[in-house]
Amino acid sequence: MAEGSRTERLVRRLQELQMNTPDVEATSVVSVDGLTMASSLPGGIEEDRVAAMSAAMLSLGERIASELGRGMLDEVYVKGENGYVVLRAVGEEAVLTVLARQQTKLGLLFLDMRRASDDLTDILA
Repeated sequence: MAEGSRTERLVRRLQELQMNTPDVEATSVVSVDGLTMASSLPGGIEEDRVAAMSAAMLSLGERIASELGRGMLDEVYVKGENGYVVLRAVGEEAVLTVLARQQTKLGLLFLDMRRASDDLTDILA
């Protein structure tokens, strides 16, 4: 893995995801406790709000998946008229949150997020 602090490596990987995946507007890695570990967010998006909402959404998604017999949570996504908010677990202690435009190709986004999640898990290990 590249040199630098853990936070720097996390941010670099988030920036790579944004540069290499069409229609990704913002990315963040949030602890399950709702604390931002790293982010690449445009102006106007509050880091703390993204972190708190991501942790809440992850917790609810895990509960729904478990209680409805769907197994371990893999991804959660919300579609709004202006695009998507997609969350994917990063190991057991964090979540990757991505904001993507409406026209994004979800299959490509999910694939790129899975790869990024694997890399982020390695960085956090």
